[in-house]
Amino acid sequence: MPNKKNLKIVEEVTDKFVKAKSIYFTNYKGLNVEQVNNLRGELHAANIEYKVAKKTLSRIAAKNAGFESIDDLIDGQMGIAFGYDDPVSPGKIISEFIKKNKLETLNITGCIFEKELYTADKVNVIINLPTRVELLATLLGTLSAPLSQLVETLRGSMSHLLGALRSLSDKKKKENSLQ
Repeated sequence: MPNKKNLKIVEEVTDKFVKAKSIYFTNYKGLNVEQVNNLRGELHAANIEYKVAKKTLSRIAAKNAGFESIDDLIDGQMGIAFGYDDPVSPGKIISEFIKKNKLETLNITGCIFEKELYTADKVNVIINLPTRVELLATLLGTLSAPLSQLVETLRGSMSHLLGALRSLSDKKKKENSLQ
C-alpha cells in the first residue's frame, strides 16, 4: 500500500500536469545543487516551476492526467519544468541555461507541448518557435504598417497641396504688387 507522502506527491504532480501548457523533461545528471538552484531560479522568474520527482511517481501522475506513457521522455535523473504561461519559454530558458553555463550533462529529453508528447529530437523545433510576445509584436507591426503608409501618403499629399497654395498665393501677391 502506498504511503501518504507519495500519494500527496502524485496528487500535486498530477495537478501540475493538468494545469501546465507545456512540460519539459530534463536529465540533470552531473549538475551540482548550486547549478540546479540557479536553473530553478531562472525558470521561477518566468513563472515556470522546476520539480525534481521520482520517475515512478511522475509516471503515475502523468497517467492520472491523461498521458499514457512518458517512458520515452524519462532518462536518468529527472527534473520537470512546468510552464503555465508561454509554452515555448521553458524550453528556451533551459536551452539558454545549457549554452550559457556550457553544460554537457543537462539535456532536454522531451516535452509535452499543448497536450502532445514530443521526443528530444522534436524539442529543438518547438524551442525555435517565437514566443507569444514575439508573435504579438510581429502582428502589431504587420497591422500598423498599412496605417503608417497611409499617414505618410496623406502627409505627402498635404505638403504638395500646401506648396501649391503658397505658390498660388505668392503669384497673386506679385500680380497685386505690379498693378
